[in-house]
Amino acid sequence: MIGYLFGEITIVEPTLFIVDVGGVGYEVKISLNTYGKLKETKKGKVYTYLHVKEDAHTLYGFHSPEEKSLFLKLISISGVGPGTAILMLSSMGVSEIQEAIAKEDVAMIKQVKGIGSKTAERIILELKDKIRKEIGGDKIMTVVPDNFKTIREEALIALVTLGIQKTMAEKSIHIILKNADKDITLEEVIKLALKTA
Repeated sequence: MIGYLFGEITIVEPTLFIVDVGGVGYEVKISLNTYGKLKETKKGKVYTYLHVKEDAHTLYGFHSPEEKSLFLKLISISGVGPGTAILMLSSMGVSEIQEAIAKEDVAMIKQVKGIGSKTAERIILELKDKIRKEIGGDKIMTVVPDNFKTIREEALIALVTLGIQKTMAEKSIHIILKNADKDITLEEVIKLALKTA
């Protein structure tokens, strides 16, 4: 198991990093929160989880041990795979997910695309006691991109990668940016789009 990677972050996209460790570039799938935290980092540590399937080995990366720990708890639940867990961590911050689980807020968890009532209830049932014991804060650092054009392009790539249909993603982004303040961040656009797409 690869616990973490420490090296140069050579490619940074809202859904993946490539981390150069001793001349080997590891492709690491990430959440939007990790993107926000490590976007400006040239060299650093990414905590990782290697998901092994018959047809693929996929490396998932996290900015903190807390985010990785929550990811592992989520994928331990029947019906929640790594893709759904990353989508949850992209739609909500670690502390928001912990709070929703601790307060048994089914409606909040159901806002994540692809999670229905039964899955939300299962997540709460299986994790509420663990989360209540360890609940803590983890604020998302926002990074302001240069302009709306960059935000539009990067948000579209991220949403399509996360499984949103391209035309639906484009429509959501257009509506969000049309009504947005000039200082809206890429992370905020993607989170809003994930709730409406």
